[in-house]
Amino acid sequence: MSTEHAVEIDRLQKRFGDFVAVDDVSLTVRRGEIFGFLGPNGAGKSTTIRILCGLLAPSQGRAMVNGFDVAAQPELVKQSIGYMSQKFSLYDDLTVEENLEFFCGIYGVEKAIRAQRIERALAMAELADKRTMKTSLLPGGWKQRLALGAANLHDPPILFLDEPTSGVDPIARRKFWDLIDDLSQAGRTIFVTTHYMDEAEYCHRIALLYKGKAVAMDSPRELKRLMNVRSMEEVFVAAIEREDGAAR
Repeated sequence: MSTEHAVEIDRLQKRFGDFVAVDDVSLTVRRGEIFGFLGPNGAGKSTTIRILCGLLAPSQGRAMVNGFDVAAQPELVKQSIGYMSQKFSLYDDLTVEENLEFFCGIYGVEKAIRAQRIERALAMAELADKRTMKTSLLPGGWKQRLALGAANLHDPPILFLDEPTSGVDPIARRKFWDLIDDLSQAGRTIFVTTHYMDEAEYCHRIALLYKGKAVAMDSPRELKRLMNVRSMEEVFVAAIEREDGAAR
């Protein structure tokens, strides 16, 4: 694996019986890059993320994450990444601080630095004054910021975020993406899936997924230039029409 790449995927495929959820996807993600997977529900985004996190075995092809083979070394992959699922993954019956303490233990953060990491996560999520609040009482956007802080407790070099802003209001989504940008600036690699086309503008590069295939891949600006359109929604419509036309 190239030292400049955090993720390398070569002709990845995942089948569930006769259904092909991920169909011959190849790509690379550079270290420190915000890479977006965009597409409608059922396009294969979450399945690909689960493979890259060592949670699903690929049916065919190869994927490397942080230098580890996801099929042969899934446990090493899991230890070296942060993962945030599209559904809120923390415990509602614990306080904000108790959740962070729990995940410090799960991620194996050394006891000597746990307090420091928890304070950092609270500051990042802007929840220091809410540390004793039951997590169930937090608004949706605050919960997502807390989950991102928890996923980053062990300083993983790459974060996988699976539709992290789904169901969150536009202002909270913008604030969440500010946090993602800050993490990227600090050297984290961010691999994020979304079905919000406007969020593509926050990514350095994106792949548009449709029916399990990567139908377009480049920076948002370059994709709009190549397709001579003004918005990412128009890019996606043009890419789908091109793909459907080629399939006829």
